[in-house]
Amino acid sequence: MSLRLFSLLLIFCSCLVVFSQSAVDRSTVTGTVFDQTGAAIAGAKVELQLAEKIQQTTVTDQSGVFRFRTVTPAKYKLIVEGSGFETSVVEFELGRQPVPPFQIQLSIAQLHQETTVTPEQSEISSETSDNLNSIAMNTEALQNLPVFDQDYVGTMSRFLDPGGVGTGGVTLIVDGVEANGVAVSASAIKEIKINQDPYSAEFSRPGRGRIEVVTKPGTSEYHGTFNFIFRDAHLNARDPFAVNRPPEQRRIYEGVFTGPVMDGKHTSFLLSVNRSEEDLQSVVFAQGLSGAIRQNVASPLRNLLVAGRIDHAISENNTFSVRYSFQNRTQVNQGVGGTTLAEAGSKNGQREHEVQFNHQIVLSPKLINQFRIIVGNEVQPAVSLSQNPKIVVLDAFVGGGAQADQLRTESHFQLTEILSYTTGRHFIKTGINVPDFSRRGINNNLNSGGTFYFSSLADYALQRPYSFTQQRGNGHLVFYEKVIGGFVQDDFHLRRNLTISAGLRYDWQNYFHDNNNFAPRLSFAYAPGKASKTAIRGGIGVFYDRTGPRPIQDELLFNGSRLALYVLPNPSFPSPFGPGGVPTTQPISSTRFEPNIRIPYILQYGARVERQLAKSLSLSVAYLGALGEHLFRSRDLNAPLPPFDGSRPDPAFGQLREIEASGRRRSNSLEVTLRGRAGRLFNGTAQYRLSKAYDDTSGISSFPANNYDLSGEWARSDFDRRHSLDLLGTINPGRLLSLGVSVSLYSGSPYSLYTGSDDFHTGIANARPPGIGRNSLNGPTYADVDLRWSHDFHLTKSTKKDGGVKATVGIDAFNVLNSVNYASFIGNLSSPFFGQAVAAQPPRRLQLSCRLAF
Repeated sequence: MSLRLFSLLLIFCSCLVVFSQSAVDRSTVTGTVFDQTGAAIAGAKVELQLAEKIQQTTVTDQSGVFRFRTVTPAKYKLIVEGSGFETSVVEFELGRQPVPPFQIQLSIAQLHQETTVTPEQSEISSETSDNLNSIAMNTEALQNLPVFDQDYVGTMSRFLDPGGVGTGGVTLIVDGVEANGVAVSASAIKEIKINQDPYSAEFSRPGRGRIEVVTKPGTSEYHGTFNFIFRDAHLNARDPFAVNRPPEQRRIYEGVFTGPVMDGKHTSFLLSVNRSEEDLQSVVFAQGLSGAIRQNVASPLRNLLVAGRIDHAISENNTFSVRYSFQNRTQVNQGVGGTTLAEAGSKNGQREHEVQFNHQIVLSPKLINQFRIIVGNEVQPAVSLSQNPKIVVLDAFVGGGAQADQLRTESHFQLTEILSYTTGRHFIKTGINVPDFSRRGINNNLNSGGTFYFSSLADYALQRPYSFTQQRGNGHLVFYEKVIGGFVQDDFHLRRNLTISAGLRYDWQNYFHDNNNFAPRLSFAYAPGKASKTAIRGGIGVFYDRTGPRPIQDELLFNGSRLALYVLPNPSFPSPFGPGGVPTTQPISSTRFEPNIRIPYILQYGARVERQLAKSLSLSVAYLGALGEHLFRSRDLNAPLPPFDGSRPDPAFGQLREIEASGRRRSNSLEVTLRGRAGRLFNGTAQYRLSKAYDDTSGISSFPANNYDLSGEWARSDFDRRHSLDLLGTINPGRLLSLGVSVSLYSGSPYSLYTGSDDFHTGIANARPPGIGRNSLNGPTYADVDLRWSHDFHLTKSTKKDGGVKATVGIDAFNVLNSVNYASFIGNLSSPFFGQAVAAQPPRRLQLSCRLAF
């Protein structure tokens, strides 16, 4: 299906939606569900009953809001159920005039030991956003799972699809705004969601390319949580590449404190703190002229994150919140490990201030406006531990200096302005996104001392490098990056059990002259039959990419005049420029965007069937396909022509790197998701994927082996894994034994076979043997099983109002089977490690934790 045909189809469906209003009087019933502290309850089940028969079922969103559309006048009941809360029943009569939004408070149910980690709902729904192959967990669920260093976002990221992630990495949405980081401690996170409403026009990336994080608001009662997490090398197995077990230790002090301001009726606060002290060591596994190099190198890291939040209700329908966060992070010996020696490490830092403002106003029972903005400032210095020229002997060792000196500054803001309107059978959202509007500054002193590249240890012994690169000149640069988007979406309830969602999004990025980036989206959800135990869903949508700041920075810096980049083939060593070391006669390399470059996009489409197997157990089977067009890659337009004797077509220039949008990708996957309570003991989510992905680019910085023949580039994608299985859940066989379980089983991903020599004389040794394509080799499988045991101790008598004071002790075991999961396989024929791995994922590690909550 072409993009133009798809756009016409979407316009036709949108027109059908607009002109399909029913003549029958119908209204929308909406409300908010919250606990006794005033905090919103996400994932609460809400039933709309007429004469004891269920008419509609839904669940509350991250703000605790529920909504029933196309409700005819009659007398109804609202049945509200929340995990850990007493059921609430509200009776009301709906006439021809809409009823005001309900405010429903749930009381805490009798406390019990059992832990629930089921995402927010397992019942079948005909809402397009209630797909059962989404993954959503709140903090209470994640606290009972084995989570390394309380990294909740990292734990959930295993459910992402690398093919849906953009050039700049995964899209992180925090409280409705695209952000650089979560900016709060783990205990201040309320919920994390992946793949919720995958074809929503509100977001630039598909459901499996983004992570949505909802943070906790302040409460009207004083509550607090303090966590202490401890790891020590004496509790760990030895790394298979380490000579001995290095002395390591990690300590995390983390918590949150919240309560009222004054009487707490209108204002509340939340304070969160995280202090991490990491004394770990990197494992070096390299080969030098004198033989094997095995080292454990200390890589200490310190991180402090402090965040405070104020929530205020101007009125019942007008609320706002303000959050400020500060982060300071430092790490020594960054980049060391594998074949990189300690002398090639660097000291890196990060200091960031950020303010987020959220405002929501209910203009009428049908109209809600939400405004959110983030303003921040960030400084990232990096200093090489050694100023010596960098020495790279491919896949043998990296020594000398890191050549990593630079200073990055960034002042940015991101915002969203969304208007939500309900009328009859329609729920319409429209708004503006500004994912990035930033002033970026950089003092780029990278590679100012130069880097020598050698194909092998034999060439290094003969002092015969194949390439030398160095940059000289003015590395100071200030530029603005601007990314703007807008959208409109209509969720149309064609029937009680059939919803069609049609949307259109527009994305724009500066430095591109591609101004027609309209992204249509269309999805549906149908629950046939009165029992509504089965749902059929489908969707199709266009999602545009963006470059991120680094390619823009390269084009502006390496424009041929500002910052000179030299790429010298077969230089002399150690004086590549000869006597005096002044490169006055050497050609300069440059970087540019392809003329009339387009923004890449993916066309994603899919269908799935969902079935409720039991009251708390559901099964989802889904097919997902994607076509990637105009994908980013780099190419040297001044590469030597055949017979590749080293003579460039234009001798006045060196490498002419052109960033193109000429790549493509094809992927297909079958996904099976089982979620809920399976049997009496297990409760959780299991997801299996059978997938296949092919493309002809490894990303915006990748070069083809032969710049004039791209036929060998079409191959398995770098992230292609045919089989993957992920499981998160809990096992509760008794009161004293509560186990959290995490399982990840993956088949191998591909890597390429290289000769290790610069056969095309481009300064890049990425040539492959004749007839061998990209990613022709396959890595090993990956297996990981993690367990957590925890137990609660109630220090004071609990009540339904406050739950009392509770202490929780836990022991986490990561990679409990101590499987050796090799990483960084070498496909370089010139390397002493050809066909071997030079690193491995961590061995078995134990983590002790203690939590105090009141």
